Amino acid sequence: MAGSVNITAATVDPALLDLPWNLPLDQWSNEHIALLPKGISRHLVRFANLSGYVIAIKETTAEMAQREYEMLRTLQRLDVPCVDPVAVIKNRTDDDGDALNAALVTRHLKFSLPYRALFSQTLRPDTATRLVDALAVLLVRLHIVGFFWGDVSLSNTLFRRDAGAFAAYLVDAETGQLYDGGLSNGQRENDLEIARVNIAGELMDLEAGGRVDEELDPIKVSNGIVAAYRSLWKELTGSESFSSSERWRISQRVERLNELGFDIEELAIKTSDEGTTVRIQPKVVDAGHHSRRLLRLTGLDTGENQARRLLNDLDSYSATLGKRGLDEEAMAHEWLLRVFEPVVRAIPNDLKGKLEPAEVFHQLLEHRWFMSQAEGRDVPLAEALTSYINDILRHRRDEATVVAPITETLSIPVIGGATTAETDDDEDDWRSKV
Repeated sequence: MAGSVNITAATVDPALLDLPWNLPLDQWSNEHIALLPKGISRHLVRFANLSGYVIAIKETTAEMAQREYEMLRTLQRLDVPCVDPVAVIKNRTDDDGDALNAALVTRHLKFSLPYRALFSQTLRPDTATRLVDALAVLLVRLHIVGFFWGDVSLSNTLFRRDAGAFAAYLVDAETGQLYDGGLSNGQRENDLEIARVNIAGELMDLEAGGRVDEELDPIKVSNGIVAAYRSLWKELTGSESFSSSERWRISQRVERLNELGFDIEELAIKTSDEGTTVRIQPKVVDAGHHSRRLLRLTGLDTGENQARRLLNDLDSYSATLGKRGLDEEAMAHEWLLRVFEPVVRAIPNDLKGKLEPAEVFHQLLEHRWFMSQAEGRDVPLAEALTSYINDILRHRRDEATVVAPITETLSIPVIGGATTAETDDDEDDWRSKV
């Protein structure tokens, strides 16, 4: 690396100094570049290997790189799903002493994909709808903390599988602005209109390239984010009035928000002068109700839908063994040792990059249910696991870090052979008794 550079980072990885910052990003060799699929960006973005993980590098101006770095750090402190900012690289020069653009370095979000890489050949309507729904949830979460995005799009978002749905993460905060006093209705509607137009354009682009299902309507799908956003926003922030004799509706509102994956830190309750009407409104709503509960009980850090599915399995385990009255933490520890961890250990090492463990467990439960329905019997978990590994998991592409051009058609080999799922516990699978 010629000359000197200025690195701004909370924790500097010394390996950053080994990257060729004296070269424009488009001239970096394959020695440093990781070939991962990426979304559309107005700036040059490339991935690089660093200390056993992957980073994304975006060339931009020094002012914009610094601003986006600080904005991403702020969003992280607010617990908003976004990429992890690593560093800002300034004062770059080439071997002739000519100035080069500054660079923003972020950490690649493991098991995440840009929307164009979530389908191998054509985008189906149901997949597009789930992507838009996930983006609507992200937009609501951003607006709740007072963040105006200004460039909402599928391209500026990464998606991770979350128990049959998707979880969305903000990638590009370049145009964003955080307002301490919250957003006005006009600002929220502006972001929503930007999202609707951008999504329609992105899907039309795919349609023009023959990359979407014939039944997919870009306008209908893009309009879906408006409906999904408004419905969720109303549920999370809207006020509700009812008779004072119906105070049970306070608990019902809280439970409804918990089911959506949100917690209420504060609930404003007002009664009328006559004492006949009660008005309630959530004041602070935090996402991640189920994931926080699962983390507290088991230490597993998962997506919200994955957490809901794992908690349901934990409840099923407890009910099946007649242990509902036992301490919740002790029951969760037993489930973790006897059910979840044996499944994770049974996944062959060469397949561990396919999906994250919580998603594997969710898909295994789905696979077991379909097997049981098809065969008219309760399929033991160990049997379902062997079938899932050989028939499903082996034929997935890796999503820990997908190494393939985004337009490449994947050719999947058919691999035979059985894999036996073994655990340290010789006892019968408890599900075989259900």
